[in-house]
Amino acid sequence: MRKIALITGATAGIGKATAQKLAENNFNIIITGRRIKQLEELKNELGIKYKSDVTLLNFDICNQTETSQAIDSLSDTWKKIDVLVNNAGLSVGLNSINDGVIEDWERMIDTNIKGLLYISNKIIPIMIARGSGHIVNITSIAGKEVYEKGNVYCATKSAVDALTKGMRADLLNHNIKVTSIAPGMVETEFSLVRFKGDKERADKVYQGFTPLSAEDVADAIWYSVSRPAHVNINDMLIMPTAQASATLVNRNNA
Repeated sequence: MRKIALITGATAGIGKATAQKLAENNFNIIITGRRIKQLEELKNELGIKYKSDVTLLNFDICNQTETSQAIDSLSDTWKKIDVLVNNAGLSVGLNSINDGVIEDWERMIDTNIKGLLYISNKIIPIMIARGSGHIVNITSIAGKEVYEKGNVYCATKSAVDALTKGMRADLLNHNIKVTSIAPGMVETEFSLVRFKGDKERADKVYQGFTPLSAEDVADAIWYSVSRPAHVNINDMLIMPTAQASATLVNRNNA
């Protein structure tokens, strides 16, 4: 019998690659996101290529009512969620704190922290009732090191790192695993979103070295959720070989 994984932010990047990786390894998949066309395309791909049963939930994770209604809409079968991958997240803008844009701050806080809490609040009771489950939170090197002009984004990922530790402690007696996967620089839509569609500026972020791919991070997620019942991966920091810290990158190593 296939396990069920729910993956937020599955329309692209790490979320999409994780859905593909888990489907390849015999999971049935719930994919969520705001872009319905991409969700439908991914659903078709996973069904055809991996023979997975897939359901999609099209909603804005920043909206607590939409999030709650989406999970409530699942059938009893689909609510038997074994793995929750809290992947939905973003960075918007790269401004000094004194030049910060409040709308950007709110978007990051609403998605990276509140959205994660909204959906976790719906899934955790299901896992507790079943006496098992695994929550994987996608944090970041930015949650471990603050860098110039990263201020609010770093703060949100630090919060996710702290929430992961809090979940691990609070859910210990319920037999629920909790894992933080913290990537360094990954070439996805991340920088395109951060720079608000400025592709030329976004592309420069990854020049001169080989960054992580979304598939690299998906491999780490699969490793974490495939460990034996007695093994929990608490925290995994993954960096490109050319990156040693949040800001230290060898750009002559492509």
